[in-house]
Amino acid sequence: MFSTPDLCDDHPDDVRVLEPILRTFGGREAFFGQAVTVSCFEDNSRVKDLAGTPGEGRVIVVDGGGSVRRALLGDIIAQTAADNGWSGIVIHGAVRDVEILRTIDLGVQALAPIPVRSEKLGVGEVGVDVSFGGLTVAAGDWVYGDANGVVVSARALHE
Repeated sequence: MFSTPDLCDDHPDDVRVLEPILRTFGGREAFFGQAVTVSCFEDNSRVKDLAGTPGEGRVIVVDGGGSVRRALLGDIIAQTAADNGWSGIVIHGAVRDVEILRTIDLGVQALAPIPVRSEKLGVGEVGVDVSFGGLTVAAGDWVYGDANGVVVSARALHE
């Protein structure tokens, strides 16, 4: 098992640390994997699409523009992601159904809860660099999350 403090201590030149802006909502506290990035605003269409594909232990990293007006993840999409082998979802935005998210074997970190669902307009981009919380995440970067926070590296730091 890993911890983000240990990764920071053992690999100080390799890790980039996300500012402490996110809260843990998922049933899996510690998670890691290669990033699949999404940029969207108040529309979780691309997040839903990705959740329905084989996750292969990867992490969906979503830049939702920091909006907490609409949830970009709820229980149905989270369960789909878990069922398809995604390790976690990091969201610069809001989530809903938090009582159920806690029971799903998926790492989920996001800004805040909101009961309002997202729009479904089919907009957003997958595979683009996303920037929030003081760092930029590129598709393929390695993301590690636990109760201490989220760190990112260009290479794998833990197997």
